[in-house]
Amino acid sequence: MESLIGQSVRRLDYEAKVTGKAHYLGDLKVPGMCHGKILRSPLPHARIKQIDASKALKVPGVLAVLTRDDILKDEGIDPYYGPVFKDQTIVAVEKVRHVGDPVAAVAALEVEAAEEALQRIEVEYEELSALLDVHEALRKGAPLLHETIRLPSHGFADLAELRPVEGTNICTHFKLRKGDVEKGFSESDYIFEDTFTLPTTQHAFLEPHACIASVERGGRMVVWSTTQNPFVVRTQLANIFKVPVSKVRVVVPYLGGGYGGKVYPKVEPLTVALAMKAQRPVRIILTREEVFYTITKHAAVIKMKTGVKKDGTLLARECEVLLDTGAYAEIGPRVAKKSGYTAAGPYRIPNLKIDSMSIYTNKPPAGAFRGFGVSQSAWAHECQMDIIAAALKMDPLEIRLKNGYEEGNEFVTGEKLTSIGLRPCIEEVAKAIGWGSSKDEGLKGSSPSAMRKALSGEGSSFKRGKGIACLIKATITPSISSAVVKLNEDGSATIYTGTVEMGQGSETVLAQIVGRELGIPLKNIQVLGVDTDVVPYDLTTSSSRSTFHMGKAVQLAAQDLKDQLKQIVVQEYGIPAEQVQFSEGKISLPEAAIDYREVLFKRFGMQGGTLVGQGQVKTKVTDEYGGKSTSAFWFVGAGAAEVEVDSETGKLKILKYVTSVDVGKAISPLGCRQQLTGAAITGMGQALFEEIVFDSGQLINPNFVDYVLPSLGDMPDGIEPIIVEIPHKQGPFGAKGIGETALIPVAPAIANAVFDAVGVRIKDLPIKAEKIFLALEEAKAKS
Repeated sequence: MESLIGQSVRRLDYEAKVTGKAHYLGDLKVPGMCHGKILRSPLPHARIKQIDASKALKVPGVLAVLTRDDILKDEGIDPYYGPVFKDQTIVAVEKVRHVGDPVAAVAALEVEAAEEALQRIEVEYEELSALLDVHEALRKGAPLLHETIRLPSHGFADLAELRPVEGTNICTHFKLRKGDVEKGFSESDYIFEDTFTLPTTQHAFLEPHACIASVERGGRMVVWSTTQNPFVVRTQLANIFKVPVSKVRVVVPYLGGGYGGKVYPKVEPLTVALAMKAQRPVRIILTREEVFYTITKHAAVIKMKTGVKKDGTLLARECEVLLDTGAYAEIGPRVAKKSGYTAAGPYRIPNLKIDSMSIYTNKPPAGAFRGFGVSQSAWAHECQMDIIAAALKMDPLEIRLKNGYEEGNEFVTGEKLTSIGLRPCIEEVAKAIGWGSSKDEGLKGSSPSAMRKALSGEGSSFKRGKGIACLIKATITPSISSAVVKLNEDGSATIYTGTVEMGQGSETVLAQIVGRELGIPLKNIQVLGVDTDVVPYDLTTSSSRSTFHMGKAVQLAAQDLKDQLKQIVVQEYGIPAEQVQFSEGKISLPEAAIDYREVLFKRFGMQGGTLVGQGQVKTKVTDEYGGKSTSAFWFVGAGAAEVEVDSETGKLKILKYVTSVDVGKAISPLGCRQQLTGAAITGMGQALFEEIVFDSGQLINPNFVDYVLPSLGDMPDGIEPIIVEIPHKQGPFGAKGIGETALIPVAPAIANAVFDAVGVRIKDLPIKAEKIFLALEEAKAKS
């Protein structure tokens, strides 16, 4: 099965999904199941004075109402939880901290009864001052969202040093220092200072958050969840309800998209608590509006000061990243940390001072989003790179190649970079977009007079430009992935992993790796769904880690099986180990070739029995030489855009977009191209349209009618994904992760292309026509 690696095979989940046979959580029904609905706060910040649920309990069909009294009086419940800090409660206890904060929940036989009961719950609020942006929250004397913050007993190793800043609304403050930044600025020929902003946005996955919880006799909990990391949810539930993890089972059906918005607990704690009170299974499926209240992408304000030499060499950078983490920490501390140590960009800068803060505000919680904070910092550093290039009269491509990381360079944290294909990625997108070619390329075939008019702007307000951007990103480290591969009596294989299939194609890639190792065709391989009672531990399906970590784990498990098969052949057939070879699903002996079925029959003496192979990948914060390791592998990539701007109206059209990513080794080239294209489309939405609009803390557009997403008409005629392969020695067959990389450079590449076209710089996302128009009008007034 040599061809399985590097071959675009048909996805294993293809038929089930295109025929509608795939089961998502919303399709599931559990015997005795009732329906849950959540009462949410109408205010961004208020103290709860009183809750009266007596009228709600009189609604026919209502089984239970959950309020703060239930979780505070039950000694078997710790009402506080959170992946980093325990600052969130199952339902609001003392205060509500954002519009949409859960206040109570109802379980009823019918959805309509639950909704009617919500209307009858009486809540008396004492409204408090609301902090609605990071500057308000940082103001001296600003009211505190959290007077005290509880720390978990066991946290994430990569976040162990981060703590809330006492007496402030600063959730965490990550600091990075390298060299002498003041000396670097003093030695610089030019210093550039700019401020860039990004709005709060939504993940926009198709399937909303949902959960079914059943509490069995003896207190065992069975939870069906739309989560990307079932084992983390299992641990959190065990902590909340004070039971061992063996008493919590989490099952994940197919997931309808995640993009980071389904990591860590969302509706699971509340659903379990409601099921416990109702004494029967409860299902909660959020509406689209409720999804907007549950999790968002961090808004950011980024101040960047960079010192350079006349020749474009970067000498120093000082950067302040302010991330609006909303009412609760969620995983904001990690987002801030990743945004902080990538604020230098994929560039060699000897002197750095970076401060990255996650800041509490009275907005819905912000958490992981495809790119994990790197898209925020990349928007700043890649726009500023073009600002610098324009001032120095340098080619934006040249200044990136001059300063960009190369193999063996030292990252800002002091570690050595390996398997870094940044330069080829940049060069590939530049070549594909026609970098350096004249702007009359699109006018070929026109008459000479028409070309002269177009190039001079005469008779046409449409101007074209090209822009480029690049990035570097880390994956979560340390982490662990375990896998089991079972070889069945007929020679087929079953794969057991905790990787969640959410549309990224992980099932197919894992099967390709096992198929290649064992020489088994894909049709004879089954990848089981995720059930924490069945599959071994995996930290998370996020951070684009699954191919690298779980892919290697299943490869090791398959190799373990081969070792066992070899030992059986040595023992049963008396063949020296060095003469036993594997080829195309058979074991080659000096005078014969036998298949796995024969070996298993020989081992067990019947058509029965199985062999089990195990594999585990555990990454550390130190490398193989004892040095520091911030990331098990590095994502690098680049993007380039060609745009057309109407200089009279500001209307923007993307003509072409090219994305290039170093994938290490493309296990499935088609799958890689689909991932790169999909990520680029998501990036275009973030660049051009998407933002959650607030008015005094109220969400104005929490739906897919008013929250504008890109349509096919907004897409360029061509999105060209380019695969660069710089193998990583620790990855399966050299493969690395790719899921987030192509999104990150999209917005700055488009902004840089707009500047190239009409000479105005947009520093706040999204890049809307009115912003371009106003910038053009301002430029005209100045000139």
